[in-house]
Amino acid sequence: MEIKQILICGGGMMGKNIAFVFASNPEYRIGVYDLYQTDIYGGIRTNTKQLVDHGVLTDADVEDRLSRITFTTNLDSPLVSGADLVIEAVFEDMGIKRETFAKLEARCRPDAIFCTNSSVMSPSEISRELKHRERFVGTHFWNPGHLIPLVEVVKSDATSDAVAQTVMDVLASVGKEPVLCKKDVPGFIANRMQHALWREAISIVERGIADAATVDKAVRYAFGLRLPQLGPLENADMVGTDLTYNIHDYILKDLEDSHAPSPLLKQLRDAGKLGFKSGEGFQTWTPEQTAASNAALNEYLIRMLYGK
Repeated sequence: MEIKQILICGGGMMGKNIAFVFASNPEYRIGVYDLYQTDIYGGIRTNTKQLVDHGVLTDADVEDRLSRITFTTNLDSPLVSGADLVIEAVFEDMGIKRETFAKLEARCRPDAIFCTNSSVMSPSEISRELKHRERFVGTHFWNPGHLIPLVEVVKSDATSDAVAQTVMDVLASVGKEPVLCKKDVPGFIANRMQHALWREAISIVERGIADAATVDKAVRYAFGLRLPQLGPLENADMVGTDLTYNIHDYILKDLEDSHAPSPLLKQLRDAGKLGFKSGEGFQTWTPEQTAASNAALNEYLIRMLYGK
């Protein structure tokens, strides 16, 4: 199937960035649907300001992409009915997602491919009541969606191989790094690894081994530095599977393996210590520090990805 017209369903934080990504390919026509009138163009200009400031894009480049994006609040628009591929980016609520796709299926062509941009929800569950479940797939874009290259393409229990491959190809055509998650499991691929790390990090603080700032420093200035270049399994091959086995045989029994959230995490949540949102979590944060952290993340990503 040839993909030409793409619909982003949901014009919020992720939706507008996803639209901007697809608009990088002049062969695609991009529609964005949202229930409410939303200034997606202003939002995209704001989100891409750092790319312009660093010389990755020019203002003209941004405006050129914006010219390929059309916004609508009309679910019966040709932007919806004519879409070859739809990416849903609405709230992480199972009921809302299922209702959204039911409405889309009633309006879109039978051969249109449906994608859900959920970071945690099962594409098998979301698509359970659809008629054409074979053309449904998960596409987990990482935030910020216009910078992080990875997109996890998650097969449901009914996704066809052809649909998964088509979505992988479309994502690659706009510069993304798609990876295929062959089984619909909680956390998909990357979040399973990320939260295994978070579980151990929180446990180290909870057990009094080190404080939160020290834990973060240990990651930043040790294995975290090499992760972009050296993945964990390549690293295991580098040191040898025999050595990896011996290390695991010694250490794994002492690592955190709780199947419930940490009591310390629950304590912080219940006390209203919600991190950046409240000014205190595992550490304390001023508004200036939170703003600086958010800006520094994008600066780092731009430097890593574009050398700017």
